[in-house]
Amino acid sequence: MNGVELFLLGRTLMKIGEGAMPEPEGGDFRHGGSVRSVLIVASDVSAHPDSAVGEIATRTGLPQSQVSTAVARLKEAGAVVTAPDPGDRRRLLVRQAAELSGRVAEVRATTIEDALAAALGNPPPEHVKEVSEALEVLARHLTPQAPARMRG
Repeated sequence: MNGVELFLLGRTLMKIGEGAMPEPEGGDFRHGGSVRSVLIVASDVSAHPDSAVGEIATRTGLPQSQVSTAVARLKEAGAVVTAPDPGDRRRLLVRQAAELSGRVAEVRATTIEDALAAALGNPPPEHVKEVSEALEVLARHLTPQAPARMRG
């Protein structure tokens, strides 16, 4: 596998992950870029609690406006809370909510098998299980901290 193939595989996996996400009540969350932005911001906030929007934008490479929108969606879903920065009251600091909201619990409880089966062309269940297990191995070894190790 070369870098291009890996990139394309990663993109395919992101699309499958987006397809596995449950629709929120009221719909209107199926905007591919929005899903990715929200997940990228959620991951960053998890790793860096009490970060300002600008800091999240710098770390993720997302435009500040996208980060602000993602934070608003995460706040609406009950996944994060914001508070004024004691050192600079104009800035808001973002951190994960202490309690899981119903929406966050729903998203975390959703499995990938149906989306994976659809992406694989509805193969026999043992093939879906095999691919799912391979993805679990990759997830154990390639954590969200992997890109930072590459830069460091």
